[in-house]
Amino acid sequence: MKLRYHFIALAALACIFSCGENAETEKPKKAEAAKLVSTTPADGASDISIAPLSVVFTYDQNIKCPLDKQALIQISPNTASISSIGAYGTDLTIKIDGLAGETQYTVTVPAGAVSGYKSDQEETAAASVRFKTKAAPVPVPEVDPDVLPQRGSNIAWQMAEKMGFGWNMGNQMDAFNGEMANETCWGNPACTQATFTKLKSYGVKTVRIPITWVGHIGTAPEYKIDDTWMKRVAEIVGYAETAGLICIINTHHDENNNSSAAFWLDIKGAVNTPGKNSEIKNEIKAVWTQIANQFKSKGDWLIFESFNEIQDGGWGWSEAFKKNPQIQYDILNEWNQVFVDAVRATGGNNATRFLGVPGYAANPGLTLKGFVLPKDSAKDRLMVGVHSYDPSSFCGAGTTVRFEEWGHSGAAGKKPAEDERVLRKMMAELYEAYVSKGIPCYFGECGCVNKTSERSKAFQKYYLEYFSKAARSYGMPCIIWDNGVAQTSNGEAFGYVNHGTGAYIGNGSAIIPAMAKGQNDSSPSYTLESVYNSAP
Repeated sequence: MKLRYHFIALAALACIFSCGENAETEKPKKAEAAKLVSTTPADGASDISIAPLSVVFTYDQNIKCPLDKQALIQISPNTASISSIGAYGTDLTIKIDGLAGETQYTVTVPAGAVSGYKSDQEETAAASVRFKTKAAPVPVPEVDPDVLPQRGSNIAWQMAEKMGFGWNMGNQMDAFNGEMANETCWGNPACTQATFTKLKSYGVKTVRIPITWVGHIGTAPEYKIDDTWMKRVAEIVGYAETAGLICIINTHHDENNNSSAAFWLDIKGAVNTPGKNSEIKNEIKAVWTQIANQFKSKGDWLIFESFNEIQDGGWGWSEAFKKNPQIQYDILNEWNQVFVDAVRATGGNNATRFLGVPGYAANPGLTLKGFVLPKDSAKDRLMVGVHSYDPSSFCGAGTTVRFEEWGHSGAAGKKPAEDERVLRKMMAELYEAYVSKGIPCYFGECGCVNKTSERSKAFQKYYLEYFSKAARSYGMPCIIWDNGVAQTSNGEAFGYVNHGTGAYIGNGSAIIPAMAKGQNDSSPSYTLESVYNSAP
């Protein structure tokens, strides 16, 4: 009996220990950790903008990232910095500033830095994303505008010598009525061979023929250019060839400055509308492929220029641009690359043709800040195009004009503060960024609105001669804007030559020879200083 009780007791103890073991092994399992689903940008992405960037890690459930854990998140190399971190819903967003160009970056979220909202949850695994940035613009150089460069011999200086002084046939093939480009709708007569022959006799070496293609381009995906319009373009280009002139053609008022959808180079739309940028790039490729094929047998005297003054309608002053200029810089840089690739792909002489590529609004300062030279299969065949009508308070049209004199000899109160030294500084910066590095740079447009009094006309002539000679001193050709309007009652009076005959109009007989001399006369006695000393 006693033995029986012992056996029962032992069995009870065994049951107790057995039940204890089962209780321990059957504890509730921890909830699975939050798992990474994707990252933006994708791991290994390239061509990422150097603009402030949001890197997003997306998980399979709502997550949190306490402040003490945020301090563990890192970016390397430390040329960039993390400005903020936030967890909302399933996304961990890490904002990054100070990205450098053409640099490989890694953003790392260590294990446990992120967690879900479930109780007793497993630790989240470490995650990282790698990406490489695009090339960055050349930093704006420090310059001394009181020291002129020595004349060089690289390709930029060679092109300056070759192109010399040029003339724009403005308000002609770039003119449009409604949504249709038309050569004579803005009041100029049709140009002739005589126009170009006369220009050559005036010392003009280069003509720029701005061309608007709106209304003459068919629908996607071919975007076929109207044969009649292309034929007239070819005829005018032939006038330049016969006269022995260098000729530049472009896409001009196709840019959309808050106008109708027909004006297809719409950088604002490319920023704001999904898919719009790809659509525009397809059209750029199609249009330039056709233009390039039309002229592929022409020699180096013919230069293609991608665009005119691409901007969002605010000329660098819109709130959208001021808030994030880099996104618009990036889009224009992409468009210039599409242009270069399209032209080169057509072969023939286009494989090595000189190509002009402008920066944002063709503004010198904005070009220096945001322009990236496209990659090119041809060596030393890209040229940077800029425009200048500065200071606008003396040179510009309409209500922007407030002064009738300019420069060191102008009367106080009658001249703007921006004088010869300011002009030289702008050119010196372009010289350091491009010309000194063997990248040709040219003023595709420059000018000064026609004046009324004899004294103000003398300052107009002085300004334009000084501009021309200064540009030549820094290794850059310049091309005056001529819209055929000589009447000073018209705010846009930039006319010097009759577009139909080549005869001088307005103050053209003084302006054109003075600018031609500024670019073409290299005699030792004719210097920038001698022009300065000849001011009214």
